[in-house]
Amino acid sequence: MGSQLVQTLRQGVWASLTGGWYHDPDQNKFNNSCHLYLWMFLLMLPLLLHLALPPTTMALSIYCTSVTIFFITIKMVNYRLHVMFDEGDVVTPSSLSDVIQGAENKSNTSDSCLPSKLSDLLSTSSNSEYQDDLAGPHTDFPFQRRIIPAHRLRPRRTHPEIFQVTTPLSPPPFFPSTHSSFPSPLHNLPSDVTHPPPLHPPLPSPPHSPHKPLFVPDSGCRQPRPSSETSTQEKPSPKLYYKLKLFPGKWVNILYDRLTLLALLDRNQDVVENIVAVFLAFLVAFLGFILLNHGCFKDIWVFQFCVVIASCQYSLLKSVQPDAASPTHGHNQIVVYSRAAYFCIFCGLIWILEQMLRRKDLPVSTVYGITIVLADALTFLRDILVGLTFCFPITFLLGLFPQINTFMIYLLEQIDIHFFGGTAATGLHSAVYSIFRSLTALSLLYGFCFGALKEPWDEQHTPALFSGFCGLLVALSYHLSGQNSDPTVLIAKTFSFEEGEDSEDIKDPLPEKLMNSVKEILLSDLVVCSIACILTFAITSSTVFLSLKVVLYALAGTVGFVTHYLIPQLRKHHPWLWISHPVLKSNEYSQYEPRDNALLMWFERLYVGLLCFEKYVVYPAIILSALTNDGFSLSHRKNCDVLLMTVAGMKLLRASFCNPSFQFVTLIFTIVFFEFDCSRASETFLLDFFIMSIVFHKLSDLLHKLNFIMVYIAPWQIAWGSAFHAFAQPFAVPHSAMLLLQTFITTLFYTPLSPFLGRCDDNNLNSIFYEYLTRSLQHSLCGDLMLGRWGNYSSGDCFILASDYLNAFIHLIEIGNGLVTFQLRGLEFRGTYCQQREVEAITEGVEEDDSCCCCEPGHLPNVLSCNAAFNLRWLAWEVTTTKYLLEGYSISENNAATMLQVYDLRKLLVSYYLKSIIYYLIQSLKLQTWIKDPSITKALVSYTKWHHIERDPAVFSVKIDEDYVHCLQGVTRTSFCNIYLEWIQYCANKLEEPVDCDEDSPLVTLCYALSVLGRRSLGTASHNMSNSLESFLYGFNTLFKGDFRIATKDEWVFTDMDLLQKVVVPGVRMSLKLHQDHFTCLEETEEPAILYKAISNYKISLVICHESDPAWRKAVLSSRDTLLTLRHMVDDGTDEYKIIMLYKRHLSFKVIKINKECVRGLWAGQQQELVFLRNRNPERGSIQNSKQALRNMINSSCDQPLGYPMYVSPLTTSYMGTHQQLRSIWGGPLSLDGIKTWLLSKWVRKDNLTSCNSGVNMEDVDCAGGSSSLSHNPNSITSQSLSVYQARPNRTSQANRQHTAGLVLYRKGTHDTSKGIVHPSYNIKLVSLPGKHYTSK
Repeated sequence: MGSQLVQTLRQGVWASLTGGWYHDPDQNKFNNSCHLYLWMFLLMLPLLLHLALPPTTMALSIYCTSVTIFFITIKMVNYRLHVMFDEGDVVTPSSLSDVIQGAENKSNTSDSCLPSKLSDLLSTSSNSEYQDDLAGPHTDFPFQRRIIPAHRLRPRRTHPEIFQVTTPLSPPPFFPSTHSSFPSPLHNLPSDVTHPPPLHPPLPSPPHSPHKPLFVPDSGCRQPRPSSETSTQEKPSPKLYYKLKLFPGKWVNILYDRLTLLALLDRNQDVVENIVAVFLAFLVAFLGFILLNHGCFKDIWVFQFCVVIASCQYSLLKSVQPDAASPTHGHNQIVVYSRAAYFCIFCGLIWILEQMLRRKDLPVSTVYGITIVLADALTFLRDILVGLTFCFPITFLLGLFPQINTFMIYLLEQIDIHFFGGTAATGLHSAVYSIFRSLTALSLLYGFCFGALKEPWDEQHTPALFSGFCGLLVALSYHLSGQNSDPTVLIAKTFSFEEGEDSEDIKDPLPEKLMNSVKEILLSDLVVCSIACILTFAITSSTVFLSLKVVLYALAGTVGFVTHYLIPQLRKHHPWLWISHPVLKSNEYSQYEPRDNALLMWFERLYVGLLCFEKYVVYPAIILSALTNDGFSLSHRKNCDVLLMTVAGMKLLRASFCNPSFQFVTLIFTIVFFEFDCSRASETFLLDFFIMSIVFHKLSDLLHKLNFIMVYIAPWQIAWGSAFHAFAQPFAVPHSAMLLLQTFITTLFYTPLSPFLGRCDDNNLNSIFYEYLTRSLQHSLCGDLMLGRWGNYSSGDCFILASDYLNAFIHLIEIGNGLVTFQLRGLEFRGTYCQQREVEAITEGVEEDDSCCCCEPGHLPNVLSCNAAFNLRWLAWEVTTTKYLLEGYSISENNAATMLQVYDLRKLLVSYYLKSIIYYLIQSLKLQTWIKDPSITKALVSYTKWHHIERDPAVFSVKIDEDYVHCLQGVTRTSFCNIYLEWIQYCANKLEEPVDCDEDSPLVTLCYALSVLGRRSLGTASHNMSNSLESFLYGFNTLFKGDFRIATKDEWVFTDMDLLQKVVVPGVRMSLKLHQDHFTCLEETEEPAILYKAISNYKISLVICHESDPAWRKAVLSSRDTLLTLRHMVDDGTDEYKIIMLYKRHLSFKVIKINKECVRGLWAGQQQELVFLRNRNPERGSIQNSKQALRNMINSSCDQPLGYPMYVSPLTTSYMGTHQQLRSIWGGPLSLDGIKTWLLSKWVRKDNLTSCNSGVNMEDVDCAGGSSSLSHNPNSITSQSLSVYQARPNRTSQANRQHTAGLVLYRKGTHDTSKGIVHPSYNIKLVSLPGKHYTSK
């Protein structure tokens, strides 16, 4: 514990303060000295130049040039050395005399210690960083080497002991290494001399070079002190040199290794990274020295600022690893550039503010009644930035600044959300793409708005250009709100690439549905945007908005209150946290195990209708009204106001289209505050609404943070385990005050609250269930959210889906108009004790609680008790839905050992095994080829003889083989035919082409040979111990996986591998299912007809394979109804074989909404604790159960290495077009083809109505059948009726499924094909089509 603390203080705390420099006792003196001198050079250079030279451009040029040349030199040398190691051009001495001569030459130059020492410093060994305290006292030179036992080396070392030169004054004899297994590269040495292994895997030695190495080993100017351990063992050995090419044909030999170089300097992977590092070093020097020249810092603050400069530049050479903001263990390349990038951003802003403050004509403006002196505001902002720059060492120590790429994502995302109405960013490329498209739309809209407001106009006349601006604003806002922020999603879904299909006909339907949804959205936007633009242009051209403001405000408030407050509260599990049951219950609420899809309720239809009315009518009307009313006043103002008007209009429209859940609260507060409280401070309604939308977003984050803090530190929530808690709780008050300040700061900058409060699964095969759950959510999540089944939601919200064995963490990342991007994290099936306690807290009900304080007086009917209501209010989570149905798989498992415990049951399994092999052999399309194959016929000659006996006691046994002949001690063709000939003949008679199947036929011979092969493979896999249950299960599981060990006498099967893959392997798997059915229908499986039908049905409807088989995953993701597998489970010393059966059904989940700031805070705390502070305690307090915050479940769902989720899905997008119930409400997307079809159907219907009522022969009417001209028209009413009926599931009997029927319904000029109900007043007409027949019920 003490060593870990010292290591954390040294590599974590001190390195963060200095930018990466610290003294590492595990490194050699050369590395530590270089690190110290580099840091001192970077610190003293700007300080001395600033103190010695006047603040001129010359001093700036000297400093920037020196730093640039210095970094270019170091980066170039470092890069060339790594390239040298990558090429691996190794040079070894060719004779012993070369090494000796080199050592003597070096020892004779004792007077020139300084040049030789430089060469030696570049010749540090690979094990020099591990030499301390291993074999003797230290020496003063890094090339001194000792024998290091293999068990003392760190795990990353892969080479044995390395011998080093110990004395340069005598010819170095060689000592044989007993640990090296590599051959010596010096072939001319005596046979008793063994060389050390190379530092890298041995490469072919190049021819002997006549040039001697430039750098040769030397011990320096002093004789090393001998040690008791090494005086008799340390012997010199030749070293491996790397050839460093300087010019074509010229090189020098370097004695160094990669690991020591990595300990000295960070590696840049390519030239671009080196250029970026040099550029950042130059930029840090330039901006830092400019601020020094401008006199921004005085006295001791000059030294502090130079410390900050040195730390930023040093981090480009040797960074802090791991950094407090690093989310991963190990080397993080992005951290290298973060500190320098932040310094450039802050100093650049300070420089810009300094230039602005030099102006004398800074204006004084009034915003919302507050007088702002721009000079004072800029000075205040500059002082804050200067203070933050001084505090760089502390801020990076505490991890307050994220990685620079994360910072850029957050910055661009917040700008896009708060100023342009964006949704979210899923990465840096997504953030750049979102900002680019928003700026493109803004520039286009600004041109129209500026042109419309360039000249003043009166209130009674709206210019056509302004109406065009409004129409274009609505169209672009609608289109942008329905597009994903990640451009790769649009590209991947629009341009589909066909992949090769397997031989198995298993097709995944979901990708095609998603691709169709994206295409439908794009085509629908083309129509909707055009219609919206025209309607908006027409409406804004009139003066209709001048007198509708009050009506629109009242309508928005009423609709918003009902839609986003009243209905969600009535649907909650505990409405207002007082009522014990939901008021508006779903149809599945009282069902134990729902079997069908969730029924669409009337209040869900009402919710969708009100939501669409609010999104597409009310708020666009309010914003257009504000634009029209404010346009007159803005036409007399400056260009800045025009820009603000454009930005506010686009932001508010996009936010209303995407998710108007909280818009009505913002609208009501804006109206009340600026109309009654501060009416004089109001600017314009549009700008007021725009500002309040940002303020309310921040207030919502603040409210969530405060709720999390209060819930987390409430005294009655703490587990009082000792008297220390009672003593320490009063001292937590200052800490709580500091936490409150941190809450306000993190709310302002939208950063996670990180409180300083006290892979994955054991069976990864279970992750497939979470993967299928992700796909089910991808199919239905967007529609279910729009139907209100998860309550109110917004971007960043977190939910937990809890069922009997599945616990999934859902993170909503992006909420768009008709799309939702989310990520699923699957927790363990059998979680830890802490996780189980939190799951129990979720699933347990509080309806039966009768407590009130310390007594139990009971509660009113359908109302919670006082204690239950109080406890529910002090939770960071809330149950929103109790019966949320989602398509998934239920798991049933049986113990295979129990089913095969008796020998008779094993004999039955082997019998089914052989019958399944016979079935698949006869059903194969290659049967005739195999029977007539001469090589197979020749190999099976012995099996044609009736007296041939298979005597293999390790394979055949009377206990498990039904055709075993006890007196012959084996299996014969006769005994095989007595048992299986009837089955062979029955299967053969089912073939369309007759095949000879008598006793002497080749078919029986092949069946007999395959039965012997199958049983021999089972015996081999069971290690010839089939009589033992454990061995039998092990062997059968091996064959089930497809792992066959073929004996020499059975190698004839390799003539065609399909004999194994398409006959024997399916036979093994089918036998398991048949054996399982034996317990439910004992007598039926004995009949060949029933058995044949069962195998035929299972072959089509059932997927049987091992879970590691790719076909298993493909079958699950393709929504196959039933799957079966055999799983070998090893857990806590138990060794079991389970028969796993999956049935597709509707699973019932509880939906729990979690405080999103609770999740962000706990994840951030885990990152700092595990990565930076290096806490390795598996039972640390931060992952113990906390029922009020679900701490264990949240922390375990975080990405590795912070958490241990079983499955983490990629970012997945769900579209509302894939939700059938929602599609039935809104009728599908608008498109040109749909409008054309609808118009043609209306026109054709009139003609059909006239023709059908004319009294002519029904078969001669155009609308009456296949011979009519309209029957071939895809737009005709007949084809439409048929397409509607064929699209619905057929519920007729099996006899009627071979026929189809169509109904053409007419009633008073109407045509109804969507209800499926025949009204008595309808004229029913039977339509007969070629090859099809309908039966009417």
